Amino acid sequence: MKTFVKNARYFWAGGDSEVKENVSVLIENSQIIAVGDATQLSSMAADARNIDASELIVIPGLVNTHHHFYQTLTRNFPSVQDAKLFTWLIRLYPLWARIKPEDFGLATTIATLELLKSGCTTAVDHSYLVPDGQSSLYYQQVEAARKTGMRFHLCRGSMSRSKKDGGLPPDSVVQTEDLIMKETDELVNKVHEAQKGGMTRIIVAPCSPFSVTRELMIEAKKYATSKGLKTHTHLAETKDEEEFCIKEFGVRPFKLMEDLGWMDENSFYAHCVHMSPEEVVAMGKAQGGVAHCPTSNMRLASGIAPIVEMLQANVPVSLAVDGSASNDCSNMMLEVRNCMLLQRVLKTANCMTAREALKVATLGGAKVLGRDDIGLLENGYEADLVGFRLDSLRQAGSSTDPLAALVFCAVDSADLNIVHGETLIENGHFTRFSDTELKDLIRRQNERSQQIYQG
Repeated sequence: MKTFVKNARYFWAGGDSEVKENVSVLIENSQIIAVGDATQLSSMAADARNIDASELIVIPGLVNTHHHFYQTLTRNFPSVQDAKLFTWLIRLYPLWARIKPEDFGLATTIATLELLKSGCTTAVDHSYLVPDGQSSLYYQQVEAARKTGMRFHLCRGSMSRSKKDGGLPPDSVVQTEDLIMKETDELVNKVHEAQKGGMTRIIVAPCSPFSVTRELMIEAKKYATSKGLKTHTHLAETKDEEEFCIKEFGVRPFKLMEDLGWMDENSFYAHCVHMSPEEVVAMGKAQGGVAHCPTSNMRLASGIAPIVEMLQANVPVSLAVDGSASNDCSNMMLEVRNCMLLQRVLKTANCMTAREALKVATLGGAKVLGRDDIGLLENGYEADLVGFRLDSLRQAGSSTDPLAALVFCAVDSADLNIVHGETLIENGHFTRFSDTELKDLIRRQNERSQQIYQG
């Protein structure tokens, strides 16, 4: 099966490439097989389905490297609208304990559709909450992501340290270390797709230093290394976390990761807000990756991550929306804009360009996830691409630089989204879901959200 994305008005292949005009992309099955002039490619595209891209700017799909899909059920709750992280967690844990496995499937559907509409094609979900041991939730998530078409990296998260052991979560959402590792292995064996172009991959991801034991962190890392898997956790998000680590372990969060054998190219971390200049340099040398969450960091008043310094130190940096209860939306294009603007707050107006922010959100995400098959629109790469119309009201007057306009003018809704060669959004509409089905999903989500909040 071939698809011919024809005559894109503007085209950015990603990375350090320049924006070109009137470029066409020929897709066969899941891969890009040719990029160039439509006339020159016409013989190869004779049997292809045509998509008119003459009113679009086409770019690589955005890569979201940290999320908590289940939190779409608990966003905007009044009790946490003005709370900092630890208070926010303490108030939400009892409510999250009410979430059922089928709710995880519904929330994954909502989150991935919302992400797809914002130009995202690959998403990481850090799913660390297992209410009442109902680990079937992970399979519900995989099935939901397959139905929406999102390229999905599922973090098999975990919490083993409850409140009675000095952690924050209640007993009902934690598991024993042996059970965590057993179920992680079962999940990997059943759904992980290591091959090039794999749509479902598993990441080993203990939640955070304040919700798991040192022993689990060490065991998880050893297991991931033996299986060739990535590892992920939260790191250095708040000053409270820093104080907790110093009190509990006698070291700062970064040093704790080093001591546990986690600081290497196969690990990446959400947030990394409170990093010293020396730690940034050390992370660059180790090639530990970062999932930067600017909106969440603003929402919870966590601080501003030193992203410019990280990029200068050759730290692999990616972009993420974080949980939908700490953002409270799942829009990757808005995240790109906030990434650029937030760095400028403490630095200078030219410390990060729109194109640099987009590079972090595309090729940066691919690198952090260890993928060499996404993040660019070139021959042999997966056909993960998105297109945005150029004639929206918010873009009027911005045509002198159409790529930067996506960021500066807050263009946040994709008109075309192709993942793994399949067109999931065309002319602004989902192809797998009707308007009636979307309305029903939204209704069900709202009903469950009310039930969870009210108990």
